[in-house]
Amino acid sequence: MTTLRTSDACPEASTAGAGMFMADYAACLLGCGATCSRLEKNVQRMSHRWGMNTEMTIMPRHIQVAVTGADGCTSTYISSIGKASISYEKITLLSKLSWKVADRGIGVADAREIFDRIKSVANANRWWVLVAVSCANASFCRLFGGDLAAMAVVFVATMAGYYLKQLMLGSGCDTRLTFVVCAFVSSVLAAAGFLFHIGSTPDVAIATSVLYLVPGIAFLNAFNDMIDGHYVCFFSRLMDAIVLTCCLSAGLCLGMAVMKVGMF
Repeated sequence: MTTLRTSDACPEASTAGAGMFMADYAACLLGCGATCSRLEKNVQRMSHRWGMNTEMTIMPRHIQVAVTGADGCTSTYISSIGKASISYEKITLLSKLSWKVADRGIGVADAREIFDRIKSVANANRWWVLVAVSCANASFCRLFGGDLAAMAVVFVATMAGYYLKQLMLGSGCDTRLTFVVCAFVSSVLAAAGFLFHIGSTPDVAIATSVLYLVPGIAFLNAFNDMIDGHYVCFFSRLMDAIVLTCCLSAGLCLGMAVMKVGMF
């Protein structure tokens, strides 16, 4: 939802459509997992093409865009950041849209139409993602010294945990609770290596069974925001990543305790 506030000294500004679009665009881009620096570059690229001066305030839950038109009239637009899954595809398409505006001179109406189409792009096939994540986590097991048996255990544990994550998040469950439950399920299944003496590296299987839950994107984006001086977003993203890491650790420890598998 977008809120528009126009200066009393200005009539209905001609920048209204562009300002509302850029606020919604920036909020969508941030929600898809983009960094603050990418937001600034993309919005400024379009703003300059449309002959406007734009200043942005990026907060963890909303974007504020102040647009100054050729007549010197400044208007402020605020767009809230809704819950959305990380999507590199949408980030790429949104970045390409900003270049289309800059290079081809696409107007606001056409940019809005393309933007609406990008928002409706479906996420990657959930079954393909499930298999890909399971294979990737099994590869991590091998990377840390796990044998083929441990890799098979991790593959099964990851597939079960990630499938549960898809179901819980899809039904609107709290993300933190989801991480605890999924880490618990994966660690319990991975403990089968100890219970049934599967392979020679069951400890590696347990340790790597929850790596798919590590919020790496949040940590990387937080670090990038810190480098660029966006300290509010840096702290927000860092705290979100730390909380989720604590949740997966709690689920892992709980699973090991239930299965009576020692940590050391």
